[in-house]
Amino acid sequence: MKKLELSHVTIRLRNSAHPLIDDLSLVALSGEVTLIMGPSGIGKSTLLDFIGGHLDPAFLARGSVKIGELDITYMEPERRRVGIMFQDDLLFPHLSVGENLLFGLRSDLNKATDRQALIEDALSRADLAGFANRDPASLSGGQRARVTLLRTLLAKPHALLLDEPFAKLDKHLRTDVRSFVFEHAIAEKLPILMVTHDETDAAAAGGKVFILHETSR
Repeated sequence: MKKLELSHVTIRLRNSAHPLIDDLSLVALSGEVTLIMGPSGIGKSTLLDFIGGHLDPAFLARGSVKIGELDITYMEPERRRVGIMFQDDLLFPHLSVGENLLFGLRSDLNKATDRQALIEDALSRADLAGFANRDPASLSGGQRARVTLLRTLLAKPHALLLDEPFAKLDKHLRTDVRSFVFEHAIAEKLPILMVTHDETDAAAAGGKVFILHETSR
């Protein structure tokens, strides 16, 4: 079982002496949802960018990120094996549902039959059997969110980051999609780190909560 560990992470804008995130350390355990909370603009998404290797050059960061015993702080993003879900589903509009899922499959699966079997199994688990040839634009918001998670998990990440992925869903849909995401990600025994400012997300996750506060400016 792996864990996602941040050690003494500090992030600031290059033109500022004051950190956006100051000396943050935490451990997210496998099969659990760990939360980062705080108001909008506090640096939650910036922290996820740092973990995933996509930090904007406008920022400077120090500290380390490890998955298990592997230090990924300076790895290229594609080598980190970190999956992420955003508020927007980011499905490719020019690809079918099945083709979107194929995009997520790890490259060592060369047999077309193996790849197709994985796609069909994933769709079945999401109650979307028979949707492989559908246009993503024809899906509901909840269905799109499920496909997005499946595509992320098919890439076999070693950790999962959730950047307020339920924020644009209505209350009923939010509850259903959140349950689906948590259930399937936890079943994969991934360390899951979610940023949110919504108390209902925190209550549903039931994990450790780290609250970001504004640093002195």
